[in-house]
Amino acid sequence: MSVIGIDLGGTKLSGAVFSEKGEILLKQVYPLEKRKGKNAGALVVKLIKYLIENHSVKGDRIKAVGICVPGISYKSTGKVWAPNIPEWDDYPLLDEVEAHIDSKINVEIDSDRACYILGEKWKGAAKGLKDAVFLAVGTGIGAGIMIDEKVLRGSHDIAGAIGWLALNRPFRDEYVSVGCFEYNASGEGLVKVAKDYLNDKSYTGVSILENIEFNAKDIFEAYKTEDVIAVKVIRNAIGYWGMTVANLVSLFNPEKIIFGGGVFGPALEFLDEIYAEARKWAQPISINQVELCGSELGSDAGLIGAGYLALTNSI
Repeated sequence: MSVIGIDLGGTKLSGAVFSEKGEILLKQVYPLEKRKGKNAGALVVKLIKYLIENHSVKGDRIKAVGICVPGISYKSTGKVWAPNIPEWDDYPLLDEVEAHIDSKINVEIDSDRACYILGEKWKGAAKGLKDAVFLAVGTGIGAGIMIDEKVLRGSHDIAGAIGWLALNRPFRDEYVSVGCFEYNASGEGLVKVAKDYLNDKSYTGVSILENIEFNAKDIFEAYKTEDVIAVKVIRNAIGYWGMTVANLVSLFNPEKIIFGGGVFGPALEFLDEIYAEARKWAQPISINQVELCGSELGSDAGLIGAGYLALTNSI
């Protein structure tokens, strides 16, 4: 028996056929090319059909498909909300896929944050653990939370949307769409904070970030040169990452917090400083029981998690 995992990102769609042991038997990647609505749905179907038709292990059939989406997957309806894909505010992805494949193939959909922690549980840093958190910091921020080996989804499947953690006062209008934590410490947030500092003009010195277009990667590079703005941005983010670790530790008492996403990445070098900041705020016993580490699966965490989602829902 084999299963398919599908990972829908902001710019590409990845898919793979997995054996029961987690071996990748076939893999394919399609660029998303700014598709929206039904065109994006059709590409998901196209990839699944390709993997089914080109899976060449004799006598082996595809038992299930797991799909990782960047947003919210509503279990009761099969619809998804994916803010980075236009016209996917309430998109019937489950119906779309089931209408085009064999009805004997089970289809499961879950959020990217849930799939990240499932992937790490199956093949990565959470293997063998009962309680762990995957903190995904990329363009946005989310957390896959595993308690007693089960993913925490909440009453309406939105648990883990921790970009909206309230970590500072006063409230700012900018927090409405992305949340306080995400505004300050996501990949896009680092850029926003840097621009805030540049516009404020209250710093002394010269920054290489002045009068240019830059991204999060540029900020990390500037930090290495002790650039005055980059240092302020990264120190600010370390504070937010540390407070968030403290809150996660105090709430869930996890064995591990696993950092992933495009920012971690380059920000993994700050884990010791993040832990030191967390110690100031966290429950004093549980903070000594947690380990902070980077993802072992990198950009494949969602894909592998989608495969595990399919496998565990086909047994």
